[in-house]
Amino acid sequence: MTALTPQFETWFTKRGWAIHPHQQQMLDQADKPALMLIAPTGGGKTLAGFLPSLIALADGLHNGLHTLYVSPLKALAADIKRNLRTPVAEMDLPIRIEDRTGDTSYTQKRRQRADPPHILLTTPESLALLTSYEDAPRIFKGLQRIIVDEIHALAESKRGDQLMLALSRLQTLVPDLRRVGLSATVEDPDAIAAELACHPDPCAIINADPGPDPDISMLITREKPPWTGGGAKYAIPAVLDEVKKHKTTLIFHNTRAQAEIFFHNLWLANTDDLPIGIHHGSLDREQRQKVEAAMVSGDLRAIVCTGSLDLGIDWGDVDLVVQVGAPKNVKRLVQRIGRANHRYNAPSKALLVPANRFEVVECVAALEAVKENDLDGDPKGPGPRDVLCQHIMITACAGPFDANQLYQEVKTVGAYRTLSRAAFDDCLDFCATGGYALRAYDKWKRLLQTADGLWQLRDPRAAQRIRMNIGTIQDTDTLKVRMKGNFKPLGEVEEAFAATLTPGDTFLIGGQVVRYESLKEMTVEVSRRADKTPKIATFMGTKFANSTQLSQRILRMFDQPDWPELPSHTAEWLGLQRQYSKLPEADRILVESFPHEGRQHICVYGFAGRNAMQTLGMLVTQRMEEFNLHPMGFVATDYATLIWGLDPVEDPAPLFKPDNMRADFETWLSGNAVMKKTFRGAATIAGLIERNLPQARKSGRQATFSSDILYDTLSKYDPDHLMMRITREEALRGLVDFGRIEEMLTRTAGRIDHQKLDRVTPLSLPMFLEQGRIAVAGAGQDRLLEEEAARLMQEAGVSSL
Repeated sequence: MTALTPQFETWFTKRGWAIHPHQQQMLDQADKPALMLIAPTGGGKTLAGFLPSLIALADGLHNGLHTLYVSPLKALAADIKRNLRTPVAEMDLPIRIEDRTGDTSYTQKRRQRADPPHILLTTPESLALLTSYEDAPRIFKGLQRIIVDEIHALAESKRGDQLMLALSRLQTLVPDLRRVGLSATVEDPDAIAAELACHPDPCAIINADPGPDPDISMLITREKPPWTGGGAKYAIPAVLDEVKKHKTTLIFHNTRAQAEIFFHNLWLANTDDLPIGIHHGSLDREQRQKVEAAMVSGDLRAIVCTGSLDLGIDWGDVDLVVQVGAPKNVKRLVQRIGRANHRYNAPSKALLVPANRFEVVECVAALEAVKENDLDGDPKGPGPRDVLCQHIMITACAGPFDANQLYQEVKTVGAYRTLSRAAFDDCLDFCATGGYALRAYDKWKRLLQTADGLWQLRDPRAAQRIRMNIGTIQDTDTLKVRMKGNFKPLGEVEEAFAATLTPGDTFLIGGQVVRYESLKEMTVEVSRRADKTPKIATFMGTKFANSTQLSQRILRMFDQPDWPELPSHTAEWLGLQRQYSKLPEADRILVESFPHEGRQHICVYGFAGRNAMQTLGMLVTQRMEEFNLHPMGFVATDYATLIWGLDPVEDPAPLFKPDNMRADFETWLSGNAVMKKTFRGAATIAGLIERNLPQARKSGRQATFSSDILYDTLSKYDPDHLMMRITREEALRGLVDFGRIEEMLTRTAGRIDHQKLDRVTPLSLPMFLEQGRIAVAGAGQDRLLEEEAARLMQEAGVSSL
């Protein structure tokens, strides 16, 4: 066992601490080439990661960079820097700790390159940028360890792929580099460990004591949840009561728009003037930092927030987490619950607030999954080639490279371990020539091979532009919002939303109702003269779909004879569905058909998530057109698709035959806007489109215009171009989620239950209100919706619930 030095033992004693078993294990195994720690929130995970570095640096003999720390959030890097400086200051250790993110000044970045600190905290993008410099070998010369925090959050995205490619570069520069991964929530530790290690090396996994189970339940309210909607306005008095009972409450939402609505309504009900703030990614940085500072100092009683506060930042003494809306994903819920009672062996306390009646079922399913520690997650696909193209260009920025060596280096990354040489050469050729259809244009000929066989930038001046466009995060096209006559920004709204505004329109941002005045120099100018019901800014944020595992759990609940775990109103609702029709089953597709208001309807229960059910609606209506069934429209949720048309569907089986479904899908997809959007993302990452130029940043409209021209050109003249192939593959997994439709068709294997009925069924009822909510607009929207809900409930036989 590796003992703590007297200096560290004294410090632990002074603090009244004893080293945790997992911290000791991390110290004992510090020399392993790859090591992953899974520990609960508040379990001293970060200290466990840094302890070997602090001990190694305590003698003051190491020159230059010793340890790199990479986190998914700039704010997390800044938070860790603050926390790490405490033991260093208290033990008077000769260790310099700095962070390097997009918020770091140009002067400080230059100084860090010339004189790196001992410990540098950074993000995947800033690390990739560092590896692109010619002096990268000197910067990383003494590097011993790299710590990847919240590794589960990075491993699921292209940011994680970019990070692991950067690690492969570092491993070449410093072959003895040791890798450490930290996480609190991992559904498949072996898979994440394989991603972290230098393939095919093993990666040891340390599992800390998970601590006590969280104290988690569903909030019981006097008001019943509505049949549809995501605002949870009905629960505001009960949430406010909980805020009053606790010291600091985090109120999580799944989207920024929902957070704004809830915050607005919460303030209207906050007659005691409790200090409550709002925090999400579209707010101005200064405003977010103000909220964070108030939270750390304990000045706020509650913060309405989104995923911007998901990860391990230690924001003061939070003793309650409220999740508004079904979490859609168990892993995300566990992460959010961990924000409360951020102390080892103290149970986290959380309340779930379903926003509508179906979400009651989803919330109970998620609660059970948390109690059973049944985390969800889909297997990761092979490493994305657009990220590989960017990595090749980053490598070229640092100097000439040998293609054979780079290929072998890339194959040490878990996600690229099966990459064929042909696929690598395909990416290299794209970087060098732009591909067959673009060979005639000099701007896309970015690499050349020299006489000695090495590859290098054709024009060394291109390095500046490549570095300006490093990263895999897809920006939403947003415009700044400012008060008229004031330079202080309030935040951002999407371009598409801004285009719908006319002077006098009002909308919500940062909890304020503001009035649109004008668009000046690509900035939305507003005033405080709010005189109408606000529109809601359409923040892209995160629009989650139910995970496959959570959907399966709900279907298993439906199979029960009764539901004592559900509130009576929801259990009775499911009972009525069983009485009038039937409940969906896991290995069958339930199709209900019935007339309503002169139209023929079918409701298809597939439980494949919102995106896939939306795509299914498009494909099935396309087939209905072919069969002359005259469909007129559809609406989709996470669990079902409701289609209405002129003719009844007597036999739904041919609509779901899988044989032509993929061909139909590809035909539909080729003419769909989703393809252009997906192409724009992949082409930007691969460097075909530059968003940032030395003189300015392209607006969303300019980038879309350039991208659409390229897409149309390649579609016509080079449909097999690398970017087109990547686009097709990604579109299947992205917004259209065709993979889950194929999974549903495979799982059900043609077993279709067709229920021919004479009226709306209890389970399909919320779908009609989704439809009505979109169709009915104006000041009387709420009243009309209530009347429509009452009438439909009467028709569906659920008016007593």
